[in-house]
Parts: sequence; C-alpha cells; structure tokens
Amino acid sequence: MEVWALVMFAVLFLLLLLGFPVAFTLGAVAFAFGSFFLGIGFFDLLPLRIWGIMTNFTLLAVPLFVFMGVVLEKSGLAEQLLETMGKLFGRVRGGLAISVIIVGSLLAATTGVVGASVVTMAVIALPAMLKHQYAPTLASGTIAASGTLGQIIPPSIILILLGDVIGIPVGQLFMGAVVPGMMLVLAYIIYIGFVAWRHPDMAPAIKADPDQDLHLMMQVLKSLLPPLALILTVLGSIFFGIASPTESAAVGALGAMTLAALHGKLTLKNLNQAMQQTTRLTSMVFLILIGATAFGLVFVGMGGDGLIFDIFEQLPGGKWGFLILSMLLIFILGFFLDFIEICFIVVPIIAPVAIHLGLDPLWFALLIALNLQTSFLTPPFGFSLFYLKASAPNIKLQAIYRGIVPFVIIQLIVLAIVIAFPEVTLWLPNLME
Repeated sequence: MEVWALVMFAVLFLLLLLGFPVAFTLGAVAFAFGSFFLGIGFFDLLPLRIWGIMTNFTLLAVPLFVFMGVVLEKSGLAEQLLETMGKLFGRVRGGLAISVIIVGSLLAATTGVVGASVVTMAVIALPAMLKHQYAPTLASGTIAASGTLGQIIPPSIILILLGDVIGIPVGQLFMGAVVPGMMLVLAYIIYIGFVAWRHPDMAPAIKADPDQDLHLMMQVLKSLLPPLALILTVLGSIFFGIASPTESAAVGALGAMTLAALHGKLTLKNLNQAMQQTTRLTSMVFLILIGATAFGLVFVGMGGDGLIFDIFEQLPGGKWGFLILSMLLIFILGFFLDFIEICFIVVPIIAPVAIHLGLDPLWFALLIALNLQTSFLTPPFGFSLFYLKASAPNIKLQAIYRGIVPFVIIQLIVLAIVIAFPEVTLWLPNLME
C-alpha cells in the first residue's frame, strides 16, 4: 500500500501538468485512492480537519494582508514612489533600475502580492526605462525580479502558509526573512551597478536639474515616510510582542485604508474591487488547502509518510544529503508548479523528515521560501514572466527569459549563503525571543 501512495503522488502531478484545477484535482485523487484502499469510512475524519483549517486564527492573516496589499496598490503609492526614486537615482548609471529594486522592496514590505507588484512596475517603470535607452533584457529582468521580493520580504503570504504547514510561529518567520530579503535587494543593486559600469549603454544615466534638488528631497520624504511608517507599525508590533501576526495584519489593513484615504483613493469603487480581489485570492488559497488536507490524510493513511522517511534516511550524506535533494526537488518543481501547490503538497511530506533529521524547522522553512521565490522567474510557468508579458506586450518573450537568468542565479547564490550560514536567518528571531 505504501508504494501505491507514491503512485497516487505521481498521478496527482501528471494531472496538474495536464492543466486540471489544483484544488479539485487534489480532492478527487485523494477520494479515488482513499475509497479504494482505505474505504469510504476513512473520510469521516476529514470534516474535523477542514473545521480546524477554517477556524485557524493564524490563517486569518492571509485575507487581511492581501486586502492591505490590494488597497495600497489602488492608492497610487507605487506611482509616487517610482517617480520620486527615478528622479533621485536617475542621474547615475543604472539609477532607474536601482530605483525599481528599491520601490519593489518597499512594495513587497507593504503589499506582499507579487502579481500586483510586477504589473504595477511594468505599467509605470518599463516605458520610462525603455524611453531612456535601457536594454530590454535588463529592464524586464529588473522588474520581474523586484516584483518577486514580496515572496520573501514580510509580510509574505507564503511565510504565513509555511508557518501553518510546518508549525512555526509566523512572527519568527517574518523576522527570520528580513535579512535574506535585504541581502537579495543588495545583491540585485550590486548586479545592476556592475552591468551599468561594464556596459554603460545598457543602463545610461539621466540628466538632472541641480536646481530641483531641495524640492526633490522633500518629494522623496513625502513619498517614503507613509509606507515606512506602515512597515514599521506592522513588523515592529510583531517584533516587540505588542501584536500577533494576525493582529498586525488587521493594523496593516487599517493603515492601508488610511494611506489610500490620504491620497484621495479610498473610493467606494476601489474598496469594492479590493474586497472582491481579496475574496477571490483567499478562496483559492483555502480551497487548495482543503484539497491538500484530504490528499495528506489519505497519503498518511496509506503509509506514504513512513516510506518517505525510509527513502530519505537511506540517502548518502545524512541530513545534508536530504537538504540538498529537497532544495533541488523544490527548485525543479518550481518550473512547473505554483508556490501554493508546492507549499501544500510537497512541504507537508518533507518537513517532518527535516525535523526528524535534526534540521532547525525555522531555518528550513526560510530556505523553502527563498527557493520558492525562484519559481516565479523560471520558465515555462514563471508567473512573474506571465504578468510582465501581459503588461508589456511589446517586449519579446526571449528578452524577458534572457533578462531573468542573472536574477535567478543571484537568488540561488543567496540561498547557498543562507544554507552555509544559518545564523543569517536565525539571529533576528533569537533577538526577538
């Protein structure tokens, strides 16, 4: 029966690659194999599992952070930030691209919604970069990579889901992700600076008017202070133990509505659209989670978890062999599957093995989050590439693919650094404790 559990796993992936809906495929495969091998009465346990999901206080942070992100997207904050940062950094080579990375990191820390960040950047920044003779490969790669920072820089939806799946406090995950996120931002900026120095024609400087410097600094402060205040309120309340992640998400949602109101964008139409988008995305996440719960219940009932334990314990290299293989598996699956699917299908299987082998669960979860970030940039199913192409039809897909390769390599280098030096991710959560 344990072997049939692996067959069930293979059937699931085959159906997902054929394009069947994730949530319903998970449930259907689980129901078919569970009914045949375990009997229909086995599913008497499922309603209790689903009730546990729907009453999980931690998961309430998902719709609140999504709502916060969508409201901020409609507030016009990104446009104002990009405009002022472009003027501030534009006078140096590669300055426009650097400003896109900085604004992308700020959007990641305030919205956490990758699709919204990529589309916003593509619509606002890409025409300006192309107008100023930036190479299409560098421009598209920069925008796609900056948009994916919402995967690792808190408040990230994937960190909330990983915390629930692995059983780690979300606040600690948020704090642990801060340093790797900043390392990625710094690495992106260094790469852009190197390209601009080595190939000035790919990222030229923009002529600036020195008389506007004082006015520009006032604009920068005016644009930066509101999002920074929101970031410090949300993450600071978690770090100092004032609020749980779910409570800080509620504070963030209120703060986003306040910023939108200050920008004159808190209209009934925008609020209605934000609530609709939040409902759609949250419903999708929870439907997949319910399907994954059914699948996991059957997989464990058929003894698949025991077989996975045995297979990984036979690997050469012990826990390091397991770590390298699991990271390689997640990276390869990221070419074909969405990060939510990997989080709910693969992570519940490999996480208990990691804990059994003595790996720090917090560190392991952050490695998975960093690894999953590459799934947004790797063809053929990199969602950031789809968002960018849809928002910028004039850019050739080949240019987008060539542009993202250096950023994927940078992400893998940062992942290797975090594997080699676990303290990078653990010192801030330890300080928080």
